[in-house]
Amino acid sequence: MSTETKTAAGVNDLLKNSSLYREFQAEREEILRHKWIESEKAGYDIGFERALTDWIIHHRSKWRKARQSNGA
Repeated sequence: MSTETKTAAGVNDLLKNSSLYREFQAEREEILRHKWIESEKAGYDIGFERALTDWIIHHRSKWRKARQSNGA
C-alpha cells in the first residue's frame, strides 16, 4: 500500500469517527426513514429531496433537541 493510499485511508477513518460525521449519518437515517413512511402513505416514492425538505420543516428541530438531551 502506498503512502498516499495509507494517508487517504487514515483521513477517511478520522472522518468516519468524527462526531460531525456521526451526526450527519444519524440525520440521514432519519430522513430516509421519513421518506419511507411518507412514501408508504402517499402510495409512491416521494423522493429524497421532498422527504428532506418536509423533515427539515416538520421534524429536525425536535429531533436535534431530543438527541442533545439524550447525550447523543
